[in-house]
Amino acid sequence: MTLHRALFYEPGHFHAALTLRTPNPRLAPDIHVYATPGPEREDFLTLVESFNTRADKPTHWQLHLHEGAQLLQRLVKDGHGDFVVLAGRNATKLETIAHLTQAGLHVLADKPWLTDSQQLPSLAQVTTGPRLALDLMTGRHSTRAQLIAQVVHTPELFGTFVLHEGTEPAIDIASVHHLYKRVNGRPLQRPAWYYDTTVQGDGVVDVQSHMVEQAQWWVLGEAGGDGARDIVLDTARCWTTPVPLDLFHDSTGLDAYPEVLQPAVRDGVLQYACNSEIRYRLRGISVRQTAEWRQREPEGAGDLHRLTIRGSRCQVLIRQDEDTGYKATLHLTPAPGVALEPLLHTVLAQWQERFPGLTYEPSALGVRLQLPPALEPGHESQFALVLKAFLDHLDCGAWPEALRARIRMRYTLLARARDLALREGTAA
Repeated sequence: MTLHRALFYEPGHFHAALTLRTPNPRLAPDIHVYATPGPEREDFLTLVESFNTRADKPTHWQLHLHEGAQLLQRLVKDGHGDFVVLAGRNATKLETIAHLTQAGLHVLADKPWLTDSQQLPSLAQVTTGPRLALDLMTGRHSTRAQLIAQVVHTPELFGTFVLHEGTEPAIDIASVHHLYKRVNGRPLQRPAWYYDTTVQGDGVVDVQSHMVEQAQWWVLGEAGGDGARDIVLDTARCWTTPVPLDLFHDSTGLDAYPEVLQPAVRDGVLQYACNSEIRYRLRGISVRQTAEWRQREPEGAGDLHRLTIRGSRCQVLIRQDEDTGYKATLHLTPAPGVALEPLLHTVLAQWQERFPGLTYEPSALGVRLQLPPALEPGHESQFALVLKAFLDHLDCGAWPEALRARIRMRYTLLARARDLALREGTAA
């Protein structure tokens, strides 16, 4: 078994640390961190240390810190690892990925990879070279998401995607996140640059990357594609969430808006361009994606998701709100004349090996599919699963061209959507 050696470069987002949340026998315990001293590095170290010191299944990572000038060049020259994890400032992310892959290192990088269309040449470069560059897409590692894909890819149950000229899309994805939230049981402290859309990226390019990846999964499966041929962009818009000074303080620890954010301050309140809606067609299948950021996370809420996938035999629905106790519920609504329960009795028996304990029951929306809680350990556990999948690719030694193609497609779509929102006057 190959023992891989991980490097972390400027881990400015908590997603970097979450890749180390669980032990990994294919990863050497010595972790080299190249980072500028400051709150972002300290948050990373604190979170990893909490994994090492917890009572239940602690990790045993040994962190080695490197600081000073020319950190990126030193990381490459030192040769302490074979791959790099990136999660932080997004405006320079593609440039950094290109530098690392050209130097012979593989890269696992958090989304989004770009903040505007000027970075697209680097996207083509990093997805065509010999080194693996993979984005940190957690969606496919949720058991519920895998179940949804199983339903959609079972024609006798789902049918085919509904195609029509109405306003309701075949795939309608929406999510709500919160600027002030808890991660690993404690309030999340965000760096001030998080609120700078020139660094973090605006709402069109951020959370939307996950939604595009999900739509690709449902429509394309494991196939690749060509964005110029397979995607038609229809509309894109972006809007703001007000961030009063008390919320800014609670989420960053700062008492005032930095000078760099002043252009976005209106009447003493920061207007953060973090929300968006994109409508497009993927191989003729209509998709609407809506990403919304609210101010503070309700007690017990977490991120909220809503989904409708319209098939000719049934609709797939995710509902998660105050009415569901902020727990995501998965339903199938049959099309007129379709009896779902006999079909479910047959397919669930076939799916038990993959989804042990999966059951169904009647609901107001049709039929509710229920997974045992043990199969859904939570979003934070999925980052280590992405790392595992990344190492699987490294051990195979061959980077699927279809995977590269899907990465190019999704970030090209987001860059084009942002350009469209700018032309329409709805982007920062």
